[in-house]
Amino acid sequence: MLTIALSKGRILKETLPLLAHAGISLKDDPESSRKLIFDTTRDDVKVVIIRAADVPAYVNHGAADIGVAGKDVLMESDVSGLYEPLDLRIACCKLMVAGPVDGIRANGRLRIATKYITSARRYFAAKGEQVDIIKLYGSMELAPLVNLADCIVDLVDTGNTLKANGLMAYEHMADISSRLVVNKASMKMKHDVVKPFIELVSEAVKQRGHAS
Repeated sequence: MLTIALSKGRILKETLPLLAHAGISLKDDPESSRKLIFDTTRDDVKVVIIRAADVPAYVNHGAADIGVAGKDVLMESDVSGLYEPLDLRIACCKLMVAGPVDGIRANGRLRIATKYITSARRYFAAKGEQVDIIKLYGSMELAPLVNLADCIVDLVDTGNTLKANGLMAYEHMADISSRLVVNKASMKMKHDVVKPFIELVSEAVKQRGHAS
């Protein structure tokens, strides 16, 4: 049995056509069903729907053989037992430093609001800058507006939300897209199933790229 871990939302929507190319479709609609484990059109494959941030842990500990996770999630994760064989080129955006359009007026150390604690620390440390990190879980754009932080580190897609709140992107930290991740033990023990699956998904990614 092959178990694939996915998360609801944009990643799920854009991953399903890639799975279909590998002959895998869900038997129930994940948007309307309350199920967490889904049967598929292949008897030897099941799909589990979990939180995006939990995908690396499920795959790392063998609860799932394969998963799809954003590069931002992988950068924040502390797991090490994963292969990352394929960039799916879906759910693309950028991890950016952003702040007020009229510039940052920091008194002392820069205060950064973000949920990407590990990535922010690593980025500013590489620049030789000491910063104070304030962990938030959402509405990052509010932090500079109410003087909670001088700037933010967050994912940026179109930039419209930043603009609407009087903010702008300053620095590009990383390009983010969803990646296929594989449990190292599964890669060895289920190689005859996992390798063809990766090849079919890779083929679908290339075809999608040519079509666009």
